[in-house]
Amino acid sequence: MMKDSDLSSLIRLNIGGKKFCTTIDTLTCREPDSMLAAMFSGRHTLCQDSEKGYVFVDRDGKHFRHILNWLRDGVVPTLTDSGYSELMREAEYYQLLGLIEGISSVLNKRKEDDDLGAELTRTDIIKCIQSERVRFRGVNLSGLDLSKLDLSFVDFSFACLKSVFFSRANLQCAKFRDVDAEGSIFHNATLRECEFTGANLRGALLAGANLQSANLQDACLIDCSFCGADLRSAHLQTADLTSANLEGANLEGANLKGAKLSNANLKGANLQRAYLRHVNLRDTHLEGAKLDGANLLGAIRSVRYILEGPCSRKIKVKSNEYKQFSLT
Repeated sequence: MMKDSDLSSLIRLNIGGKKFCTTIDTLTCREPDSMLAAMFSGRHTLCQDSEKGYVFVDRDGKHFRHILNWLRDGVVPTLTDSGYSELMREAEYYQLLGLIEGISSVLNKRKEDDDLGAELTRTDIIKCIQSERVRFRGVNLSGLDLSKLDLSFVDFSFACLKSVFFSRANLQCAKFRDVDAEGSIFHNATLRECEFTGANLRGALLAGANLQSANLQDACLIDCSFCGADLRSAHLQTADLTSANLEGANLEGANLKGAKLSNANLKGANLQRAYLRHVNLRDTHLEGAKLDGANLLGAIRSVRYILEGPCSRKIKVKSNEYKQFSLT
């Protein structure tokens, strides 16, 4: 444990071989809910090398200087689109939601300047939502900043919503059936009881979003981020969650029948009473996940993991159900 007297001291970091020097104040003040703030809060014991005291983090250090500068002055750096994509991944890993929002704003402004072909502007949308029943079915709204708007009950079915910025918007009961929303930002948005059946959300960011009872059946959720999202009682039947990040997400009572979870990250997720019958969990990361009362009949996962893994004490299945798990 770190002592109180150390809280203003210098910190030496080794990020994937690149070395940095900063202070605890820099790492904890601007983004107090981030992974870095948690690491250096004084609540955790840190592994430091014995000679120079560097704390090692196994990440690519290429963009860490941008992260430090963001934590110091709150300014988003000027990068290429590919650079922003790489920095976004690092910001997501470190749970720097302010930086994620900042990058998204820059990218959306850049895309608006390049004219993505959106048929309406944010101002047009605001005027439209004053009416009782709003429909944007089949409309191209790509690249628009619709953050923080009340878009509840709006029908976006079949619309093109690529890279739309929905951060912190109220989208309760909105319809997104068969939309193309690849790369859109929904972080901290309210999406309760939304319909996303057949939607393309590849690479979308839904960290911290409220998706209680949302219908995501048959949706393409490849590479999506649901970190810390609320997916209680969500419908995810036959959804494609390949390589999706659901770390710390709440999936209590969710229905994942037939969902694809190859290489999905469910570390620390709440899967209590979730429906996982006949789901292939062989390549799914479940370390620390809560599986009390989950229906795992026929799920494909090694018996060794179920009986001896970190979640073994939390899994309750009948003895005859073990025969349904793959032994390979």
